Amino acid sequence: MSETDPHIHVEQKVMQAGAAFRNVIVSSLGLVPDAPSVVTTGCGLQAPYAMTSPRPESVTCLVCREHAHREHLRFAEQVERLSRMPGAPVTGDQAAKAAQWARDLAERFSKVR
Repeated sequence: MSETDPHIHVEQKVMQAGAAFRNVIVSSLGLVPDAPSVVTTGCGLQAPYAMTSPRPESVTCLVCREHAHREHLRFAEQVERLSRMPGAPVTGDQAAKAAQWARDLAERFSKVR
């Protein structure tokens, strides 16, 4: 971890990052997970958690932006594929909305700031 790295990164597990994911854990398990002090980023660096963001407009590391773009597209494809399986826990409409949300976010990550 470099103390002089001025960039804002994304966590490597971008789909499991941020307050929304922690809120799902809290509502599911009733446990509040601690935010880590250091995380592995999409570009492979170890960075302070405070130097990461799930918001595309805040991320300044280009490699992390590319990583987040790919991960959101992968998530969209996965949701659509899983929704077509027998016994899927989400409807086609729900999956389409989730996939569109992920694609919209991927598009925001692809725009260089």
